[in-house]
Amino acid sequence: MSFPPEPSGRVVVTGVGAVTPLGTGVDVFWPRVVAGESGVRRITNIDPTPYATQVAAEVPDFNIEDWYCENFEKKDARRMDKFIHFAIASARQALDDSGIELTEDLRNEFGVLIGTGVGGLGIMYDNTAFIHGGKPDRVSPFFVPYMIADMASGMVSIINDLRGPNHTVVSACSTGANAIGDSYEMIKRGDAVAMLAGGTEAAINDIGIAGFCACRAMTNRNDEPLRASRPFDVDRDGFVMGEGSAVLVLEDRDHAIARGAKIYAEIIGYGMSADAYHITSPHPEGRGAAKSMTMALRKAKLQPEQIDYINAHGTSTPVGDPMEVSAVKKVFGDHAYKLAMSSTKSMHGHTLGAAGAIESLICILAMRDGVMPPTINLENPDPACDLNHVPNVAQKRELTYVLNNSFGFGGHNVSLIMTKG
Repeated sequence: MSFPPEPSGRVVVTGVGAVTPLGTGVDVFWPRVVAGESGVRRITNIDPTPYATQVAAEVPDFNIEDWYCENFEKKDARRMDKFIHFAIASARQALDDSGIELTEDLRNEFGVLIGTGVGGLGIMYDNTAFIHGGKPDRVSPFFVPYMIADMASGMVSIINDLRGPNHTVVSACSTGANAIGDSYEMIKRGDAVAMLAGGTEAAINDIGIAGFCACRAMTNRNDEPLRASRPFDVDRDGFVMGEGSAVLVLEDRDHAIARGAKIYAEIIGYGMSADAYHITSPHPEGRGAAKSMTMALRKAKLQPEQIDYINAHGTSTPVGDPMEVSAVKKVFGDHAYKLAMSSTKSMHGHTLGAAGAIESLICILAMRDGVMPPTINLENPDPACDLNHVPNVAQKRELTYVLNNSFGFGGHNVSLIMTKG
């Protein structure tokens, strides 16, 4: 094969990595998702007592020292925000899992696109405190480079010497899905042979919790953290913030086949739209969500009846969940009652800019293993949410086509469709 090869126009997933509230590493994370375990606990990163919401889905037992290498040492790590740490760890896992040999030629055609919803919120808060304390000279010279949203992509590129397209996406909670979709388009048009694509977030800190509490978007079920995230349940009262990252190796299909790669899935549809309605509330009729799903189906050249499973955006908010169900009914008609749609945010929380990447990974693993992960804490279904939401226990089903929805503040909507590779 000449290099770089002519683009085949098809893009496959050949490596996966994850840092999540249910553990680091896909082999740890995925069995806990299938088992319906909750990663929600009382917040430990800060003292949550002053806040209305005191629970979150934090990443447990993560040690950045485990990911030190020749180009990434302790002095680098201690200057960075945690959202970059998570991306470095996920990307390393995905590269190792892909088995890809990083030749000099390939490094020039291998890009990185890792998005984040809010970037270095923690490092910004810490350094702003110096200003308020009358000590502006204490602000770190590394504050700006390690706060900006593109630095997860930047550091992953530097550490792994990847010289293809380097970019980021910021589209609130649809960021991770946008990053995968945009990377898919880059490979299709020949901008790169392979991409590390995904999302990362670490916003469980004072300013993050205070900000979302002020929005009144999060749960107040502090006395029952394991039961706090309950999408589609009539007693839901808001989302649970999570943190983490997922990164996928996307690769031109012909290149992957030529090197004998393990292929997890093929990406075949990418839709996106805007609600053009409100800064935080989705359009009540789900018009943007429906348009996004319709676009993804059209680009995948599928009929609605061919979709087997949807991983919902499903944040456990009173407004968002019935809106998404309404949009699904609009797009899928009677088939909406035959497919299944679960929300795994009930277990790993809402990881904001990482959500679309983590949940796309879940779609891929669900298809691989023929098992649809549950929506836990679905005890009293909202009458407006009357689809098969896979309540509380995983369901086995052969899955050929799966769809992931991700929606974000600002009215962003993204839908990705994947099939078996």
